[in-house]
Amino acid sequence: MPPEPLILAFDTSAAHCAAALLLGETVLDQRVEPMSKGQAERLFPLLAEILADAGKDWSDLTALGVGTGPGNFTGIRLSVASARGLALSLGIPAVGVSTFQALSEGLPRPTLVAVDARRGQTYLQVLHNDHAAAPLLWGEGDDLSAYAADALCCVGDHALDFAAALGIKAAEPAMPVATAIARVALDRHRSAQPRPAPLYARSADAAPAADPPPVILP
Repeated sequence: MPPEPLILAFDTSAAHCAAALLLGETVLDQRVEPMSKGQAERLFPLLAEILADAGKDWSDLTALGVGTGPGNFTGIRLSVASARGLALSLGIPAVGVSTFQALSEGLPRPTLVAVDARRGQTYLQVLHNDHAAAPLLWGEGDDLSAYAADALCCVGDHALDFAAALGIKAAEPAMPVATAIARVALDRHRSAQPRPAPLYARSADAAPAADPPPVILP
């Protein structure tokens, strides 16, 4: 009998550094460290600690799971680049898992997932058992009626508000984010997967220059 797959998953798409280690269906370790900055310095030490505490080494890993957003642009780039580099150096697959997929893992489908997009907006996506609708950037005052018949429950940011507006149930995530990413990676790692790529539901915020450009005199 082949050994059970060992999956290491991590996510820095929000104000945290989260990681989990899964041996088959067993969670060996999972940690979420809240932080608004410093993920770049903390990620690899955290992963090394989790492996060491479980008595495992990098070479024992079967696959990686990584959160691809949407979320913080810098955090998403950090995780995706780290997963790509590790997968290449270790010769193992890396599975990208969106925030929508992670939040809905283990919940009844179809599930409406809401992710705060700031500026009074929210990313929404309905996930079914075998497919997902295209993500939508929803703003206050936008019509929600199209989702009323599609979802059994709503999970994520402002879930209570969206559930009340649609007449559906609000739910809490079934498991911590990195554990959810690891479970999705466990299900998918044996089939061919595209390289993890950031999920940017909209372009990065860009502010105009505070001062006008200098005038060049003749």
